[in-house]
Amino acid sequence: MATRSKRGSGDRKTARHHRVGKRGSAANGLGAINHIVVLMLENRSFDHMLGFLYADANNVSPAGQPFEGLTGKESNPDSANGTSVAVARIQPALANTYFLPGADPGEGYTATNAQLFGSDTPPVPPAATNAGFVDNFAATLVWEAAEKWSIYPGTAATDIMAMHTPTSLPVLSALARGFAVCDHWFGSAPTETLPNRAFVHAATSQGHMDDKTKSFTAPTIYGLLSQQNLGWAIYGYNADPLTRLTFSDTASAADTHFGQFTDFQAAAKAGQLGVYTFLEPSWGSSGNSQHPNYDVALGEQLIHDVYYALRNGPAWNETLLIVTYDEHGGCYDHVPPPTNAVPPDATAGEFGFDFKRFGPRVPTLLVSPWIEAGTVFRVATGAMPFDHTSILKTIEQRWSLPALTARDAAAPDVGGVLMLAAARTDDPLAGVVVPVSSGTNPAAGKPSHLQEVYADLAAALPVATTKPDRTSLRSEDDYEAYIRQRVTAWKAQRGR
Repeated sequence: MATRSKRGSGDRKTARHHRVGKRGSAANGLGAINHIVVLMLENRSFDHMLGFLYADANNVSPAGQPFEGLTGKESNPDSANGTSVAVARIQPALANTYFLPGADPGEGYTATNAQLFGSDTPPVPPAATNAGFVDNFAATLVWEAAEKWSIYPGTAATDIMAMHTPTSLPVLSALARGFAVCDHWFGSAPTETLPNRAFVHAATSQGHMDDKTKSFTAPTIYGLLSQQNLGWAIYGYNADPLTRLTFSDTASAADTHFGQFTDFQAAAKAGQLGVYTFLEPSWGSSGNSQHPNYDVALGEQLIHDVYYALRNGPAWNETLLIVTYDEHGGCYDHVPPPTNAVPPDATAGEFGFDFKRFGPRVPTLLVSPWIEAGTVFRVATGAMPFDHTSILKTIEQRWSLPALTARDAAAPDVGGVLMLAAARTDDPLAGVVVPVSSGTNPAAGKPSHLQEVYADLAAALPVATTKPDRTSLRSEDDYEAYIRQRVTAWKAQRGR
């Protein structure tokens, strides 16, 4: 069972089991929770976003718990120059503050191997050193420049070692300090977006290890909830959610399960959220997904808005919000991923991958009035760590559902973080000012990778061709309009 990390002082030196009292029958406090809401953002590592969270306190939280953060001494070799590059703090209020690392780092399976092992092929046994981030980013910048990818002016390979601080990310950091941060939460697979997002929905990527596969037939948590007549919804930001077209059982679900961010806000305000809500950011390059090298400040605003939509609603005391990221996106992290992952099924993995190791750490926050401020939440040393299927396990534990695969069956849930005997009424985000970027987004106006993925899925919908056809799509606005037209026509044809 998951516990909070060991305390350093006081009369509560070891992790405590949760006191339930009047809040329900669940042994770890989940009985208080009737709504789980997940916001999954894009492609950032733990160190890159939260590594310096408690650096001012020698990596010990206010609750006295050790925090696996940065000391400032971590480094990576720069083979091209024969030097060592130390981690650095991103300075606030500069033009490039919210666009670092300045380009899209390598994020697929081979790139992740290069970052972790210094080779496209992992050694046997796979002992990661996490020493290949600078060299891999250098190689990535070369081919991205050749292919005219969007790169922030002045970007260098050493920028991959630039890390945000609580000053540059006040919203994310205030929630991490004010509630719970998981400093040992790992991507489900050492690769890019779609396989990792498949794990959060279905506990498997069906053997797929890159974004070439855009849709999955595996049963999802949504189908499981529907079988038990439990309410759920998936919300896009300014469009129907991409997830809807990614899985067979969501594509066949009724329109009432889907909407946009304003629909989520209205449902939260009215106390009409189902037991599980999944939130997507906007996928355009000018959007709020925080994908490198888009404007991270826009994602800070999104996190703020999600939090207050829930906090100001009537069901706040019954809600657990989980903010996480699908994968590390090639951003530096100093902790080697564990190698005790349970393969989800018998499906052979692409690239010969056996699904026995996790991806790099990603930022994950647990937010609820039942959580003590300053909590660092992780499993005991040597236990199965948190990954994206811990979200599924938590839902399954709360509502007595069966596991989808062997991976979520083995995953720990997060119910043990709900340790307070009474709900808090304070607001850790009160007075926090959402940052605004002063720079220019180098990718603005260009279609994003996930817009291209969405357009491929939309093109496969069984409706007549819309205008303009795909060959004329050039900008993010073109893609947004094409996707909207196709999905709208498909929904009208379905008539439900």
